[in-house]
Amino acid sequence: MNRYDRQIRLTGFGPEKQELLRNAAILVVGAGGLGVPVLQYLTAMGAGRIGIAEEDTVSITNLQRQVLYNTADEGRPKLQTAIERLQQLNPEVAFIPHNSFLNTSNALEIIAQYDVVIDCSDNFGTRYLINDACVILGKPFVSGAIFQYEGQVSVFNYNGSATYRCLFPEPGDAPDCNAIGVLGVLPGIIGSYQASEAVKVICGIGEPLANQLLTINILDNTHQVFSFQTDPANHNITQLRETYGDQACDPVLMQFLNVKELNRWLEEGRDFQLIDVREKEEWDICRIEGALHIPMRRIDASIPGLSKETPVAVICHHGMRSKAVAEHLLKSGFQQVYNVTGGIHAWAEEIDDTMQMY
Repeated sequence: MNRYDRQIRLTGFGPEKQELLRNAAILVVGAGGLGVPVLQYLTAMGAGRIGIAEEDTVSITNLQRQVLYNTADEGRPKLQTAIERLQQLNPEVAFIPHNSFLNTSNALEIIAQYDVVIDCSDNFGTRYLINDACVILGKPFVSGAIFQYEGQVSVFNYNGSATYRCLFPEPGDAPDCNAIGVLGVLPGIIGSYQASEAVKVICGIGEPLANQLLTINILDNTHQVFSFQTDPANHNITQLRETYGDQACDPVLMQFLNVKELNRWLEEGRDFQLIDVREKEEWDICRIEGALHIPMRRIDASIPGLSKETPVAVICHHGMRSKAVAEHLLKSGFQQVYNVTGGIHAWAEEIDDTMQMY
């Protein structure tokens, strides 16, 4: 028990609570910004079984906040990489891999295996899916979310407490950190709070954030707790919906690539498809050698000639048209799609200052 000596010494914790933690089965949905600190602390503290639902790969853009991974891990599956590192941290913990994002076909089967769910996802669809599945199965779950410099934490469906739908009846519309950015420490702070709430629920200590929403703003150091009421109607869910919105449980998420990373990919001779979606007049002025020229309006007609298994990087002038095309390719079944941020304009400024711009 030397490993857990410092928490066993705590008044109100002791060997009995440590045993509850050791016997617990916890599902962590997502091994990204929020999931990493959750996984690290629950592993270090001696949770018995930890399930991880994740299908993404490590990107360089993850590393300023997802500190479980390193530069050499780029392109590796997060699930496999996370488990390797966590086993080194504490070999006493059993890890159950779920190499898939949660969706309507697997959520009930996966969640049924666990005592507590920790939602570390980054889209509204998955959050509502987790909520509904937990209500059906009678499982509590810990929710965390981040937006720019602010994060929030709450515990739902705990001993009859409010559900996620009691606080947020309908999905909102907020971009994820890929689109708006995030300060690296923020998900570490919020994820640590999520791990703390999970331990409180499992061990029966303290006051979990049931019927309460904790918000933290790291710019002005404000911590606020808002109370809200349960709506009994939201406890009457008996089956999952057929869909949870455009973002729901999408097994593939758009990724972002800056021009320096794109240049490195080209220099290394990586196997990927670089698609320039500008118009012919723009293409004639300047282009990146080796790029495929497919104007945005001709993407649909060109899809049959592209490989859905080979990564795709999409570029335009500044990055707006390419973002729309990247989203369309994801919906069309492409597995790895990257939007080149800053577009050809950033390429001319940062990579090739001889390129004629317009």
